Amino acid sequence: MFNVGDKVVYPMHGAGTIEGIEEKDILGEKQAYYIIKMPGEVKVMVPTSKAEGIGVRDIIDKESAGKVFKVLETDSTAMDMNWNKRYRDNMEKMKSGDVYEVADVVRNLSFKQKEKGLSTGEKKMLLNAKQILVSELTLAENSSKDEMEEMVNNTINNSFAEYSKNITNSTPNNIVKKFIPFNGV
Repeated sequence: MFNVGDKVVYPMHGAGTIEGIEEKDILGEKQAYYIIKMPGEVKVMVPTSKAEGIGVRDIIDKESAGKVFKVLETDSTAMDMNWNKRYRDNMEKMKSGDVYEVADVVRNLSFKQKEKGLSTGEKKMLLNAKQILVSELTLAENSSKDEMEEMVNNTINNSFAEYSKNITNSTPNNIVKKFIPFNGV
């Protein structure tokens, strides 16, 4: 059970603050709802009886926020080569509501974007995952959204620079780096 003023995470939406608990009559059924104020002046109503079942949870503490940044500092984890399967896998991680899984999605897709670029769907997913992550870190660290976005971006950029250096340094010299057209000879 959550109380007014609690900071919570609603999976796939991000972190917000419970502004109130109201009883509403919807389709003839009276039910209590948490009124959660999300970033950007958005308010979400979540039935109190179903909140925990759909993954609403307390935001992380400062120590856990530090662990999130450790996830962002590591090398990317293996992702499926098939974009469709990769998209489904990342969507499952985001739906879990686990902040470390969301951080994994942000880091992996950010790295992929820097290496090869992303499809429109994956760009949208990255934007959404980053918004979810930043909203929780902002509340956990009692920081501003802009400061937290900058910290997340800087951490990912530094991590990518470190790990992409390892990739280019391990590339064998005998790989053909230029396409030579076949003339039919």
